[in-house]
Amino acid sequence: MAKYIAQIIVLGGQILGKAFTRALKQEIAASQEAAKRAGGGQQGQNRAAANLRTGMTLEEAQQILNVTKLDPEEVKKNYEHLFSVNDKSKGGSFYVQSKVFRAKERIDQELKEAKPPEGEKTDTGTGKAETAQ
Repeated sequence: MAKYIAQIIVLGGQILGKAFTRALKQEIAASQEAAKRAGGGQQGQNRAAANLRTGMTLEEAQQILNVTKLDPEEVKKNYEHLFSVNDKSKGGSFYVQSKVFRAKERIDQELKEAKPPEGEKTDTGTGKAETAQ
């Protein structure tokens, strides 16, 4: 009888060990994939910081505003439509309206980071720095 109990305990330990190992491998792979999507390095850190500030990822913001690429005109058009449709006075949802606002805020932040600052000095290779227009 004790022999069978010992075998059950050993077998149960092996099953749990294999399950834990498999879960750990999946978590590591998911973490690496997320880091790869974020861009890694300084770009990945900036994107993670932006996600924390606004509380949503860029992909989630694009889904909310129904845009596939970061086109400022399309973003503005979809934002204005969704924001007005979800106005509380028109029977809309304040929660959805706030999500639309945060989505636009997140995309605007991404567009601002992607656009070089006005008047930034650029090196043209001639030894003289010129002002970008």
